[in-house]
Amino acid sequence: MEKYDFNDLFILDLANNHQGDLKHGINIIRTLGEIVNELQVKAALKFQFRQLDTFIHPDFKERDDVPHIPRFFDTKLEVKDYEKLILEVRNQGMIPMCTPFDEESVAVIQKLDIEIMKIASCSAMDTPLIESAASAKLPTVVSTGGATISQIDHMVQILEKNKLDYAIHHCVSIYPTPNDKLELNQIGLLKNRYSGVPIGWSTHEDPDDTLIVQLAAAKGAVLFERHVGMETDVHKLNKYSSSPRQVKKWIKSYKEVKNILGTPNRSPSTSEEKEALLTLMRGVYSRKQLKKGSEIKRNDIFFAMPPMENGLISGNWREGIIADKDYKVNQPLDAKLAKFNLSDKQKVNEIMLQVRGMLNDARITIGDKSNIEISHHYGIDRFREFGAVIIDVINRKYCKKLLVQLPRQKHPYHFHKKKEETFQILYGDLEVEKNGEPFYLKKGDLFLVEPNNWHKFSTLDGVIFEEISTTHYNDDSFYQDEKIASLPRDERKTKVENWEM
Repeated sequence: MEKYDFNDLFILDLANNHQGDLKHGINIIRTLGEIVNELQVKAALKFQFRQLDTFIHPDFKERDDVPHIPRFFDTKLEVKDYEKLILEVRNQGMIPMCTPFDEESVAVIQKLDIEIMKIASCSAMDTPLIESAASAKLPTVVSTGGATISQIDHMVQILEKNKLDYAIHHCVSIYPTPNDKLELNQIGLLKNRYSGVPIGWSTHEDPDDTLIVQLAAAKGAVLFERHVGMETDVHKLNKYSSSPRQVKKWIKSYKEVKNILGTPNRSPSTSEEKEALLTLMRGVYSRKQLKKGSEIKRNDIFFAMPPMENGLISGNWREGIIADKDYKVNQPLDAKLAKFNLSDKQKVNEIMLQVRGMLNDARITIGDKSNIEISHHYGIDRFREFGAVIIDVINRKYCKKLLVQLPRQKHPYHFHKKKEETFQILYGDLEVEKNGEPFYLKKGDLFLVEPNNWHKFSTLDGVIFEEISTTHYNDDSFYQDEKIASLPRDERKTKVENWEM
């Protein structure tokens, strides 16, 4: 099942800012709906539910000296009122969302078919409520204001156990929050600790300050929440809630910084950037007369700017290029010489640069004593189709290896007579086919391969996985393809020497 997409979600928390006035609440929703539709963003309008008959202790219901309780009763709406508000949310193209503060409210959320649930910071340690909310199986956002890392771990454990789609908000529960208390570095901490979980920013700073949402986005937040409302002659707005004008400015500020930040992955440079860089690069020029078919050595050429159109640039120079024609002194070498065949050593270097990049991305460090070999079943020139990089960590009665495959790489059908192995996925994705049955693995998954079981594997986006096994023997891999089986081991394996990971 496809995961819920929390990216670029704006959560507009109505809270008690409807003031217990149904008409006022509908006006707020309609006004915000106009902004959301004008700016074409994905937005959720969030309510807060408390079943006051049971939520408030009987002895305190009439007290006006206890924080919040008088306000809760003064702004109370009935379920039938919320039905009308939720209908208006949907009419405006927004997503109904709600924070329950008690178990009874979880049931009301389900009854009203609300689509997203929120766990507030004050409930982050409320295990009974979190477990009840998790049982609803709705996409869930949790706020972490005031919570310790251990408490967040506990909350995440409940959500994971219930297999929920969830996101985590960094939040500071001071209303409003001064700038020196915002702690936006916590966004990075949460991203690193809960890998793959969308991290957001639930904000209570000055509603006129649009710099903070830009900084939060730059830190990696992908969803955003703030309190919203409208002032009238009758209804006033608190200091941490945004008016529609401020909401519009806030969203536009995010959209502006998103354009500035660009894409998360490295894309090819633009033609403008290439042209600008090319004017500063050096070309490759012949130092002496060169004959067609001769091997060009470093002393035969020199580097100088400017590079010529269709000329070879210094970054594409490789020792041992074969001249494609006769060259005169000071003549630029042709750019097509960059496409000459690489030596096996250069091919190994290019493979290992890609592997090192994946290991760095996965934050995996390889020890200096590890043995590394490139497995290329149909030759190193077809490594990007078939193969893997195998890092031997230890091989005794027990064995540990790391296997790295680049995107869309395959490893062909084979079995082991002696070795039993278990794969654990550390990074990326892996499809294993064992005895004809496919299995789709993701990060954290385990997979057992017993002796004499045919198996092959492949990856779509690249994978790093750990192989824990009994002792490995070099003569214990038997391939279905006779072409592979007939090759000596040293023709389908290349040992990587002196490579610093």
